[in-house]
Amino acid sequence: MRALIVDGDRLTLGEVPTPTAGPGEVRIRVAATALNRADLLQRKGHYPPPPGASPLLGLEVSGSIDQVGAHVTGWKEGDPVCALLAGGGYAEHVVVDAGSVMAIPAGLTLETAAAVPEAFLTAFQAIHALGALPVGGRLLIHAGASGVGTAAIQLARLHDATVWVTASASKHAACRALGAHHAIDYRMEPFAERIRADTDGAGVDMIVDVVGAPYLAANVDALAMDGRLVLLGTMGGHRVADFSLLRVLAKRVSLLASTLRNRSVAYKAHLVTAFRAHIGTAFDMGRLRPVIDRVYPWTEAEDAHARMAANKNVGKLVLLLDR
Repeated sequence: MRALIVDGDRLTLGEVPTPTAGPGEVRIRVAATALNRADLLQRKGHYPPPPGASPLLGLEVSGSIDQVGAHVTGWKEGDPVCALLAGGGYAEHVVVDAGSVMAIPAGLTLETAAAVPEAFLTAFQAIHALGALPVGGRLLIHAGASGVGTAAIQLARLHDATVWVTASASKHAACRALGAHHAIDYRMEPFAERIRADTDGAGVDMIVDVVGAPYLAANVDALAMDGRLVLLGTMGGHRVADFSLLRVLAKRVSLLASTLRNRSVAYKAHLVTAFRAHIGTAFDMGRLRPVIDRVYPWTEAEDAHARMAANKNVGKLVLLLDR
């Protein structure tokens, strides 16, 4: 099968063996895949795939099942699906545990469905499985215009939360259109000061952060008593200097952190089941939607990567295979 392969500092179209579905797995004929920051990190050698996972890039796909492994129930050849992967999405076929597969919601195309699994499952895990955001709570989302950010805004609004986001000023309108109540230009305004002003000093119940070390002190300042900080990435750095843990103790802050890629197949299956139960018909009713910034032919993956690296996208970047 054809696949996009990391060749030095380039992505090139080459050929690799076609995988075969094993017990408990299905093989998907890929129609589209969506970019994630992990793809950029992996191609630079900073985020290797978990043991046993495909070495190819790509953490989510849409397509149709073309092979069903032993002991798999509920899926058949020809079913249109999207799936969460540990790797391998930049290829014509990918094998994945059947528990990580979801039916494509009504109203979504194969093109748009490729942008659902990683962003929405990551946001759902952060807000509900980890953060336990109370109904009607207050939530701050950093990088609100990212794929995970745009998904988190929508999921939080389903929960009747009041939502703040940080994003560059040019992306504020897009965040508000999705349901964010307040948008903060992180380049021009200290977000902790803004949160304290907006909440009369009370702070927010929860923060979803992908920036890391540079935001730690301000995150603690922005949180309410017993607030939860959910760390999903360290785009800004991972080493914290000159920070007193007394600030964490004083507010009884809970610091939670997670990556999704290296979770067990059982965990991912449970997460998928919980997500589907939680959202119900929200996609079908138009209350949730994947936000697509641009769609590229997969032969233009370099351009898509460059756009993400420059932080120009609002929502997801999708690669469409030429099938």
